Amino acid sequence: MATAGATRVKGVDAAYYMVKDIERATKFYTDLIGFDPTLTVPGSVAEWTFPGDETFGVYQPEDAGKWTPSYGMLFAVGDIKSALADYMQRGVRFDDDGEIAESPVCYMAIAHDTEGNKFIVHQRK
Repeated sequence: MATAGATRVKGVDAAYYMVKDIERATKFYTDLIGFDPTLTVPGSVAEWTFPGDETFGVYQPEDAGKWTPSYGMLFAVGDIKSALADYMQRGVRFDDDGEIAESPVCYMAIAHDTEGNKFIVHQRK
């Protein structure tokens, strides 16, 4: 399918999870990520922009009943074994007790945030 230059997607500006409790989720991800949000809208949004300009955020919809769990973020770490040990010590819950899966290109483990969303702690080979 051909697209015109003006309408072609040229990248991803941010990836967000919807959350039930923005304050609780902001605390969780601040601890996980290791730095304070770079943008906050009280009662609604928190986002973290990394040195490479990738942005991750959480959003609490006005109608919290519209929240649905998400899955798909891969957070890069330099040493997955050390990261998992640290996160587990801080109470982050992992599937299969933090078992590390291996693919041809990476290592990964599936974790859960305080809101019911899943994410992957990920190390490229």
